[in-house]
Amino acid sequence: MSSAMYSQQAIGMPSTPTRKRKRLTQVSYSEVKELDSEGKLRDVIVIDDTPPPSTSATASASVVGGMGTGSIDNFMPPRRTRAQVAAAAKAAMSATSTNGAGSSSGSVIAQSMNRKRKRENGEDTFISNGIYAKKPNLGIPTGRQWQPADNGAIVPTNPSQITQPQQPCDDKEGHYIVIPDDMIHNRYRTVRLLGQGTFGKVVEAIDTKFQTRVAVKIIRAIPKYRDASKIEIRVLNRLKERDPQNIQQVFKCIHLLEYFDHRNHICIVTELLGKCVYDFLKENDFTPFPRLHIQSFARQLLDSVAFLHSQRLVHTDLKPENILLVCNDFRLRPMVPAGLPGRRGSAAPKQRRELESTEIRLIDFGSATFDEEYHSTVVSTRHYRAPEIILGNYGIWIINVFLEMLNERIGLGWSFPCDAFSLGCILVEFYTGQALFQTHDNLEHLAMMEAVMGKMPDKFSRSGARNKPEFFKEGAKLAWPSPKSTKQSKKDVKATKSLGEIIQATDTINRHFLDLVRRLLIFDPAHRITVAEALKHPYFQTKVPPE
Repeated sequence: MSSAMYSQQAIGMPSTPTRKRKRLTQVSYSEVKELDSEGKLRDVIVIDDTPPPSTSATASASVVGGMGTGSIDNFMPPRRTRAQVAAAAKAAMSATSTNGAGSSSGSVIAQSMNRKRKRENGEDTFISNGIYAKKPNLGIPTGRQWQPADNGAIVPTNPSQITQPQQPCDDKEGHYIVIPDDMIHNRYRTVRLLGQGTFGKVVEAIDTKFQTRVAVKIIRAIPKYRDASKIEIRVLNRLKERDPQNIQQVFKCIHLLEYFDHRNHICIVTELLGKCVYDFLKENDFTPFPRLHIQSFARQLLDSVAFLHSQRLVHTDLKPENILLVCNDFRLRPMVPAGLPGRRGSAAPKQRRELESTEIRLIDFGSATFDEEYHSTVVSTRHYRAPEIILGNYGIWIINVFLEMLNERIGLGWSFPCDAFSLGCILVEFYTGQALFQTHDNLEHLAMMEAVMGKMPDKFSRSGARNKPEFFKEGAKLAWPSPKSTKQSKKDVKATKSLGEIIQATDTINRHFLDLVRRLLIFDPAHRITVAEALKHPYFQTKVPPE
């Protein structure tokens, strides 16, 4: 063991049990003559296993145990014989016992004198408070960045130069790995995962600057999703310009607080809201909403989308998953089967959840599109996709932009009316608890639309036949069923009910609601009611009677 170790113990430094030092591989030997305890001259071997530090010394090159702050490069431990080493060890053990440290520490030193130890590759040692220990792997760059402190510990010369090695933060699909109490952007401390989609993840976090809870949308570290998030940030900034402090909240859209890039993930910070409407429906066994709540939802959604359209924005992805409740609180209400109120011996009536508040916010502007800019071929989630998108004609929208000045419309290019169609599908889902069009095939989807809304107008079907001839037969009639249609698909289309069967006009509020939905669910976008016009519909001036 190094002679410097024993010089520490000889001067009475307290000894504490530590991890044993690895012996260095460079050991030098020399012979000297020395008088033993009986006065006889003997040949002894001097072992020096602590060579002077090199010019690139790191933490192991230090002045010993606070014995001074001289030059690290010029320090040379004294050369001592085996007899001197043994005497120093004996004195160290005696001093340890006197100080109440017990004999266990001394036995550790005595045992370590004869034990051979091999140094591990790339491992070094340093002196901290007078004892040897392994140098921790701090990811320290090369070069001298350490200096001795007054108490003998080793401290960095420039702490800002020390970089901690970062662990991988992504999974194989580019999603950010969310862990509790992770600090994002040195400000937001993660609490829990709120949801995950193709775009990335949303987490609840605490803003340590203001001690408030926020939602952080963490985009996947994949170029196409990063590009889409930049579009969303642009849209959210446009919305924020109209209400910078989110005081009015009249537009019912999510409010942007901040955005930044964190470890190759674009992060969007917004206000923290409740669960999405779809999750509430699912947890409520897909029980329909009360008609009073549907009227409130409809007014807020039309208000929100009308504001987007006034900013020349098409949302393109309206669905219950993108509508968040501001508050999740609910009360339980019994659902007594008709004609069986309180019958003795019958099972307890089923209960449903009823929201305390119907206030909502519209979210997810990742696919929102400015009307004058490029339109993707396919937009919207399948169940809420307008017919003009299914029968899209690849670029006719460019002509429409110029022809709008002449109040003319041709072709089937999608624009603002596709949002109105999606809203019609959503309102029916609120009324029944189930998606209106449950399909994953284009032709089947069009066949279901005809079952719900009636036959396509001739002008619309002829335009569709020019763009998608595979969906039509002679005379621009929908080619349903096709030879490839399955038995189950035919059965599903046959079971699809018309709007009049789904929403039965039993009273005034239902008649107005049915009329509004019919105007939203029209094949030809040129004749579909706009969201601004829908807000003036008599449905919103009619009081909903008690359930």
